[in-house]
Amino acid sequence: MSRGASKLMSKRALRFLVGLILLGFGTSIVQLGNIQLLRGTELKEKAEELYLGDTLVPALRGTIYDCNMNVLSQSASAWLIYIDPSNITVSKKDKSESQIESELNAKRKLIADNLGQILGVDSQNVFEKTKKNTRYEKIKGGVELSVRNQVLEFVKANDLYNCVGVQEDVTRYYPYGSLASTLIGFTGDQDIGREGLESKYNDILTGVPGRIISAKSASSKNIPIEYTSVNEAKQGTSLVLTIDRTIQSKLETELAKAYESSQAKAAYGIVMDVKTGAILAMSNMPNYDLNDPFTVYSEVEKARLELITDEEEYKTAKSAMIMEQRKNSVITDSYEPGSVFKLVTLSAALEEGIVDENTTFNCVGGIQVPGHYIRCHKHEGHGRQSLQMGLMNSCNPFFISTGQKLGTETFYDYFEAFGFTEKTGIDLAGETQPKAGSAYHTRDTFNVAQLSSYSFGQTFEVTPLQMITAVAAIANGGKLMTPYVVAKQLDESGNVIAQTEPTMKRQVVSESTSKRVLTMMEAVVSDGTGKNAYVPGYHVAGKTGTSQKLSIEGGENKYVASFSCVAPGDDPQVAILIAIDEPVGQRNGGQIAAPVAAALVEEIMGYLGVEPEYNEKEQNMIDIAAPSLVGRNINDAKDIAKSQNLTVRVIGNGDSVRRQIPAYGQTMPQQGVLILYTDDRAEETVTVPDFTGMSLTVARKSANDLGINIKISGNAFSGEDILAYNQDVPKDTKVKYGEVVTVYFKSYSGLSDSLYG
Repeated sequence: MSRGASKLMSKRALRFLVGLILLGFGTSIVQLGNIQLLRGTELKEKAEELYLGDTLVPALRGTIYDCNMNVLSQSASAWLIYIDPSNITVSKKDKSESQIESELNAKRKLIADNLGQILGVDSQNVFEKTKKNTRYEKIKGGVELSVRNQVLEFVKANDLYNCVGVQEDVTRYYPYGSLASTLIGFTGDQDIGREGLESKYNDILTGVPGRIISAKSASSKNIPIEYTSVNEAKQGTSLVLTIDRTIQSKLETELAKAYESSQAKAAYGIVMDVKTGAILAMSNMPNYDLNDPFTVYSEVEKARLELITDEEEYKTAKSAMIMEQRKNSVITDSYEPGSVFKLVTLSAALEEGIVDENTTFNCVGGIQVPGHYIRCHKHEGHGRQSLQMGLMNSCNPFFISTGQKLGTETFYDYFEAFGFTEKTGIDLAGETQPKAGSAYHTRDTFNVAQLSSYSFGQTFEVTPLQMITAVAAIANGGKLMTPYVVAKQLDESGNVIAQTEPTMKRQVVSESTSKRVLTMMEAVVSDGTGKNAYVPGYHVAGKTGTSQKLSIEGGENKYVASFSCVAPGDDPQVAILIAIDEPVGQRNGGQIAAPVAAALVEEIMGYLGVEPEYNEKEQNMIDIAAPSLVGRNINDAKDIAKSQNLTVRVIGNGDSVRRQIPAYGQTMPQQGVLILYTDDRAEETVTVPDFTGMSLTVARKSANDLGINIKISGNAFSGEDILAYNQDVPKDTKVKYGEVVTVYFKSYSGLSDSLYG
């Protein structure tokens, strides 16, 4: 080869080599550009996923307090248990595929069975999660520390650190269980509010989770703290309610008694601050435990479930029952208010000047209206009566006549003004919107026939909340207030960031009309159908109601018994509404709803510091404090007891009093019995009788003869037809001589206010 040809080949080889180098670098540059410019974000995220651990730190949910800062709903630190299915592996060395799969399933089953047992979850469900191709599967949240420690012991004993993990979590708990359950609601998965206030205010109750971002080695272990970034979790907004735990508890106790004794379908109760519209208590029966909201609590419904044998039918029925018991029926369900609504008709008529205290009406037992004849509950008629007597007797023809004097247009004006065609606007989710043409007639279809039935509370429907809001408006000088349950919102430091101010919607009647109606309402309680709401020492102004529900085809007529009142009647502070839905047996509001209100008034007035003012008759019947007789000579002790009209029973052979029952200062009835022990013998007992059906005189004598005392509760002062209907110590119970047993009395006559008597 010539020297020139060799030189030419060298140049070609050099060019080729340079070309290869350039091609290689070019490809690398293109790939680098692709990586940096086009796939940079994607690959960065993958790298961070491999080498950075991002752990969410759950935030505490805001606390829900009552008006006195008692905790009703609170979150606490807890633990979440999870598994990493991708790390559930076994050694594959020298093993067949079937051996590997068998060992894998054994390890999965070990994890599933133990977590199922420790956490109380479905083991089969856990087993299915162990087979997933994922890095994270939640098993259970809200786990307490003791349970978390059991999980860790299991993990340590079986070297499952890469397979089972724990992380911080929160749990929601309700210290008072069922208290205000349908109002508060509860939280479900992922700490999300379900039902009630928990749902309505979920967005602000929910906090902002924190984050811990830490570098990890290739073995997925965290590396030193300097490579860790922490963002603190922020607690959610807390709520301070208008609800008073003490009043709420009393309402639920008394409502539950009426619900159970009447064998009713349901029972509703509300206590409202008359002046502001603030809800002090709100309850439905049956209710449920917020800490276990997936259980059926009604004994009647549980009995129904036990009769269902088909599995799918059972599940469907149980689900429907659970949804029903969670419902806040006070704001979602409607009913015909019955005679309680006569307060609205009366207020409108007084305001318009078409009736006054001198107006009279002659009730002959019924009244003709367009299309039919409406009977009074007193079929023979009440005869001539004044306006106040018409309300006291709950005379339907009187109020039909009064409604007709108002006329359809004016009556409808007041029907709207009192809020019966609109929501009350309460700060709760789920309030029913009254439907024109369904819940009530539209103005253009409202005629004299409808006016006649509306005037005494039939043929239209309202919610319990609408009714008590209207009653409160009548009592507070005619101002219709917007009811509310959230008083304040607090930040995580307890600072007030929002506050609810009482809101007046409109003035519906004058203050003068308000006072006149209150005076007549007091007469209803002192001498009319509401006398079982009588409370010694307090002015109670109220109205009974008994409304017929549409009868089920082929079935019996059903009723709603209700009572609404305000107290004190001469300076109203609270309004109360009690409604018993479909009671069995007694059906009048004056019989079964008024006694509930009376028990509430007595308790609430004392709790609010309203001093009783007893008249002379009441003063002679109220309880007294037991005198101090311990240490005295037995003859001196007898003289002191006798001077206070107390009976003495001496047990023992000593000369002086060693012990006394009731103890010094304990309340006991006037003319009651004192048991005086003069030696150290054991305290003797007596069997409590059944006081039910006894008059006050007979009950007192029976108790005195046995050597026990009775505390009088309820209406035992307003007439001769008063009988005992309940007692706080069951019959046949053994009690010490001298013990005090509370006996509840009520009237059984002159209470009817039902259209059908």
